[in-house]
Amino acid sequence: MSLVHELEKSGNWLFRRRNWLPVIIVALASGYLFIANRSVIYFSLTWELICIAVSLAGEVLRSYTLGHVPRNTSGRSVIDQLADELNTTGIYSVIRHPLYVGNFLAGLGPILFLRSVWCTVIYVLLFWICYERIIFAEEQYLRRKFGEAYDIWAFRVRAVIPRFRNYSKSLLPFSFRAVLKREYNRIVNLFIVFAVLDMVRNLAVTGKIYMEPLYLVLLIIGLIFWAVISYMVKRTRFLYVEGR
Repeated sequence: MSLVHELEKSGNWLFRRRNWLPVIIVALASGYLFIANRSVIYFSLTWELICIAVSLAGEVLRSYTLGHVPRNTSGRSVIDQLADELNTTGIYSVIRHPLYVGNFLAGLGPILFLRSVWCTVIYVLLFWICYERIIFAEEQYLRRKFGEAYDIWAFRVRAVIPRFRNYSKSLLPFSFRAVLKREYNRIVNLFIVFAVLDMVRNLAVTGKIYMEPLYLVLLIIGLIFWAVISYMVKRTRFLYVEGR
């Protein structure tokens, strides 16, 4: 098998399993907390608000992206590549893979929680290795499907480094309802990740399982939010938006 085909095959394999990355991060981070220097990982409100803000920045980028895209685009499938049309306006006129940049930031917050330079470096390298292959496979798919139109867009727009001078207004208006429908699970999962890391950290430091008030409040808010949106998604059509 040629290198091109090998990279595409591995990229598609990773694409189908990309949602396991948060689980792996939590598992490895939890293990690290038991061997970390206790004086370093004690609760620090300022630092941990920064960690949460970094992850929320990733979710904001994802939400802004998903709020403007039509149905059956931007990685909706967790099984195979899917794109009924090529997104080239809005955020996609600035950067080719905004969702993956959002994923990176969302995962970076919990890693920064560990206060370890080496853990951060390892995360960046592993994320790059995995998503470089996912991006390669995705771009091969898009190139085959959209041909010259894709090549022209890809030549003008960088993969992960924004080029703001290329910005053109999105063809679709922002839909907050579409974002809620697609992202509510990820938002709640983010709060759960921080709550779990906080409990593990407290167990490692004090030998007791408990949550700092910050994480307890965030977890309660997140679970209430999840319950409300989940009900609306499953029992009503309020969050349904035609073509999204």
